[in-house]
Amino acid sequence: MLRVNDRISIPYTEFDFTFARSGGPGGQNVNKVNSKVTLRWDVTRSPTLPPGVFARFRAKYHRRMTKEGDFVMTSQRYRDQGRNVADCLEKLRELLLEVAVAPRTRRPTRRTKGSVQRRLNDKKEQSAKKQSRRRPATDD
Repeated sequence: MLRVNDRISIPYTEFDFTFARSGGPGGQNVNKVNSKVTLRWDVTRSPTLPPGVFARFRAKYHRRMTKEGDFVMTSQRYRDQGRNVADCLEKLRELLLEVAVAPRTRRPTRRTKGSVQRRLNDKKEQSAKKQSRRRPATDD
């Protein structure tokens, strides 16, 4: 069971792992062992993901999803399958943690009287500075 937080935990039966030959480090071993891991997870049919988290997940990571709704992720960081499987699951856990909490909506605030007054005073000072640089007007 992949535990994301105390509300979200996903059973391993929802994940489908496939293995392939990795292009990473390993010397001659890389030609013999299928250490690259591809994780596929059908997010659209997952009963464990709350609807709000699912909507945020789909909106943020839509580029990693297929047309059928499968989320696809690979890992070939390590030289053995087990560590790459754990790496994929940890990456997925971090992605889910990012969208697990709904972002707070921004509530606009009003400017304070002091800030408005400072802004106007600064404008007056700037205007006076530029005014003093002009040539004096000649009266004919």
